[in-house]
Amino acid sequence: MSKFVMIIFGASGDLTKRKLMPALYSLYKDNRLPEGFAILGIGRTDYADETYRDYILNELEHFVTPAEVGMKEFCTHLHYLSMDPAIEEGYGTLDSRLQEITGEKEPDNLLFYLATPPSLYGVIPLHLKTAGLNRKHTRIIVEKPFGYDLKSAQELNHIYASVFEESQIYRIDHFLGKETAQNILAFRFANGIFEPLWNRNYIDYVEVTAVENLGIEQRGGFYDGTGALRDMVQNHLIQLVALTAMEPPAVFTADNFRNEVVKVYESLKPLTDEDLNEHIVRGQYTASGSKKGYREEKNVPADSRTETYIAMKIGIDNWRWSGVPFYIRTGKQMPTKVTEIVVHFRETPHQMFHCHGGHCPRANKLILRLQPNEGIVLKFGMKVPGPGFDVKQVMMDFSYDQLGGRATGDAYARLIEDCIQSQLIVPRCLCHIKCHGICTGIQIHLMQILMHINIGHNSSAERIIFQIIDHSVYLIHHSFFVLMFHAKLIPICLTDRTTLICPAVPDMAVKIMDIVGFLLPDPEDLIHGTL
Repeated sequence: MSKFVMIIFGASGDLTKRKLMPALYSLYKDNRLPEGFAILGIGRTDYADETYRDYILNELEHFVTPAEVGMKEFCTHLHYLSMDPAIEEGYGTLDSRLQEITGEKEPDNLLFYLATPPSLYGVIPLHLKTAGLNRKHTRIIVEKPFGYDLKSAQELNHIYASVFEESQIYRIDHFLGKETAQNILAFRFANGIFEPLWNRNYIDYVEVTAVENLGIEQRGGFYDGTGALRDMVQNHLIQLVALTAMEPPAVFTADNFRNEVVKVYESLKPLTDEDLNEHIVRGQYTASGSKKGYREEKNVPADSRTETYIAMKIGIDNWRWSGVPFYIRTGKQMPTKVTEIVVHFRETPHQMFHCHGGHCPRANKLILRLQPNEGIVLKFGMKVPGPGFDVKQVMMDFSYDQLGGRATGDAYARLIEDCIQSQLIVPRCLCHIKCHGICTGIQIHLMQILMHINIGHNSSAERIIFQIIDHSVYLIHHSFFVLMFHAKLIPICLTDRTTLICPAVPDMAVKIMDIVGFLLPDPEDLIHGTL
């Protein structure tokens, strides 16, 4: 086998310094990279090999803690080529540089990684083909968002199919490289006590939450053309829904796994006008204290209507899940950072016991925490010690920290290693579009949301985060509470954590929890001080 070279397009960008280089370094220090490997960075920023190595070494010291002596040796494997990936003429120079690095006339053991804006996803493969770099053993990694809508996703698939064999293409979702995401399958299918309960007879509803306490940082140009719906819902969150809802495959192989996931996508209940009006919320974050509002971020238009928050209710029409709602939500600049799946079981038909402190949490909850504090929590009722028969809900808590300090591993490192070894590990690669055309079941419905709702902004309401015209929605920045009014641009103000008063319509003061509780994570579920 010829010398292995990983070529990163977008090597001077944010993804490379924050995620890819730390992941590659972790593989290097664990001796999991091929012997004599090389990494060639491609970017428009002007670097020589030495200056690029210094730049990456400095960034590694920021993103890998503590700094380690092996970082400098790792950086000796780095090379750099300054070129514009959008211009075809530069690819001849790329071929020459690869020959120089490998000492081979036609280097073949190549892995291309597209850490570029999505606008280049369809350009780079065609230029690689023109330069003859789509060789037999080359592979290519492309991240989400794979296309802007159904049509563009199909066009991208056509382009990649014209350049590479399907086995050479890795459409990845790094969420599925997380140990905790993969553990959903082990938890469900390796334990006989849960699978019999995993259906509409015992489960009331399911929540999937992925929120961050940061804004978009320096990604304004990318994010404003994407938004929370395309950035998170149609890939990360829908994938987590599929892992939660899928049937067990007969044999644990990539194709069988994909087939079961696709069945979930094909069972997604089409969105109706009522769903668009009642069960979907989009919004933007605004300034709070020292934090900028979304429209004040770099490279974001002052009149942008791109959403940074979305919550929606979806249904799955099949025998297992009919009638069980799945509530998904994601947002930037939220009060906390958490990714978790909460399975709410049905309440007991009759409550026989007294509730400790007057609070009666009758239903059991199963919480699968993906980050932070990775682990699993089961909530159930227990008798409070002492006289009487008061019942209190308690937690049975497992944390990955209990595995003797063994690290859960880096998602990007796991995915890159699979691609280097030309493996298709079941939950890590997104090939559903090519194999089954499931974009029809997801993107068409999600695009309905974008076409239906327009975001407006009300600067006169000091503490309002956003509102949507004809379906006005107000998100309080200091909590997860969301309130919906079927009215136009009604100014409101905050009086306390659970009540909003509308001065224009005083009788519309309501308790938020009573109206849209399904949009709100239970603060008790954000355990270990994450809220």
